[in-house]
Amino acid sequence: MDKEFYKLTTKTPSGQILPMENFRGKLLLIANTATKCGLTPQLRGLENLYTSYKNQGLEVLGFPCNQFAWQEPLSNTNMEEVCFNSHRVTFQLTEKVHVNGPKTDPIFQFLKRSKKGLLMNRISWNFTKFLVNGQGDVIKRYSPKVLPKTIENDIQLLL
Repeated sequence: MDKEFYKLTTKTPSGQILPMENFRGKLLLIANTATKCGLTPQLRGLENLYTSYKNQGLEVLGFPCNQFAWQEPLSNTNMEEVCFNSHRVTFQLTEKVHVNGPKTDPIFQFLKRSKKGLLMNRISWNFTKFLVNGQGDVIKRYSPKVLPKTIENDIQLLL
């Protein structure tokens, strides 16, 4: 049976279709990101996890979002440049998405439905993170304040 997760798609910052099927068999760490947030230094932490574990099967996906205090005001192209030039991000970024409300990206609809938040189903802020195993199951949800380094033990257990 095909997993629902692998039927979903998103787009890269340049507008190319990015099927989640490309990540079948990989451990995925997914986060909604922003370049003008107090939590933006987490981009480097996500990159550190990616470079440390990509050869063992970890992929990181950053979904930029401008829904929280307009902290991702840049265009998709500029956002991608800032992520690389200022934070050395080499993991896959997507085009800007909505993570809450009627325009919620289908991937975030799936993630939120699979692992609800502590008090609500909404994404509360930038850098909410989800760990998805190689079979498309959402294993864990992490609050924005959980630093990427803290997730390393979970990653090691699942790889």
